[in-house]
Amino acid sequence: MDLSVITTYRCNSKCQMCYIWKKPTHTKEEITPEILQKLPNGFDNVNITGGEPTLRSDLMEICDVLEPKSKTLEISSNGLKPDLLIPIVKKYPNIKIRFSVEGREDTNNIIRGENDGFNKKVKGMKKLIKAGGKDLGFAFVVQDENVDELSYVYNLTKELGIELSTSTLHNAWQFHKNDNYHYDRLKSAKAVEGLITNLLDTWSVKNWFRGYMNLGLIEKILGHKRLHKCVAGKGFIFIDPWSDIWSCNVRTDLPMGNLINNTWEEALNLKISRESIEKVKNCEQNCWMVTTARTAMRSTLNSSLPNTSSAFWVLKNKIKRVLNRKINFKNYVDYENILPNVITSTDKFQKDKNDIMRKSYLNEK
Repeated sequence: MDLSVITTYRCNSKCQMCYIWKKPTHTKEEITPEILQKLPNGFDNVNITGGEPTLRSDLMEICDVLEPKSKTLEISSNGLKPDLLIPIVKKYPNIKIRFSVEGREDTNNIIRGENDGFNKKVKGMKKLIKAGGKDLGFAFVVQDENVDELSYVYNLTKELGIELSTSTLHNAWQFHKNDNYHYDRLKSAKAVEGLITNLLDTWSVKNWFRGYMNLGLIEKILGHKRLHKCVAGKGFIFIDPWSDIWSCNVRTDLPMGNLINNTWEEALNLKISRESIEKVKNCEQNCWMVTTARTAMRSTLNSSLPNTSSAFWVLKNKIKRVLNRKINFKNYVDYENILPNVITSTDKFQKDKNDIMRKSYLNEK
């Protein structure tokens, strides 16, 4: 099982696709290392996330608690305060760290509302590399404003010798907005094809499976069903800053107790937890973020191995690339069936780009 610990909803970025920064949590109400001690050992991946986790003054203490409880400990950061991560990397060189980068300098800074954000991230990543970090990378959210720069960011990660993870626009209650969708779904989806091919052309098995994960990203962008059923509540769980446990952080109706009031075992076996897992079976959100995709791609017999269908796709298409044959994505994706964007629960649809434009908060006080 994977676990995401949302340590805070404070954030020093002002992203146009996420308004968490407009609704910050208060430090006194945020989950503590002492509460996190109640978690059991044995998680596959534990992601320390936010908001922005480097705004936590006790981030090292949180890492000290969670590192022994996971096979892989991860920090998802905007990368604006890299110096705070250097001591953590030196202590835990195998920790996984991802900085959010949304394109070239101007594009990143406009999308994320960050003054000189791009340069801070690149310089900061180089510092973490020098500090001995072994699992470092950038995270890229595919959207209309940056889709033409996906290959640039991928090549930048190759130049730095780090990883690239991808996701795409989606809506969730904590974003405090529900208009995250693509203006031109077909263009965005097609742009991901090149990344998949590039990943398969490497000799990294991890990259091959990232290629398959990005195939699922294309389906998500086009509004199609997931490649695999969601395993929220069983394959992954979220804990928010108030210590509330959720099978998923996208919907508000999937609670699983509270780590202050319940032990971990009690929380998993509550009636509301069982009801939440049942609701997941009929969920139509079709999310495909790294956490929700990675866990769905795993074998049910051994979480360290992929399931049969993803492994078969990877093997088949890696062989194609070795033989210098192109991948015909139309064999896997129905590009003729681009589903409309549902933007409210009353099934109102976005018609075109002019209906609503994402706004940059780069220079907003």
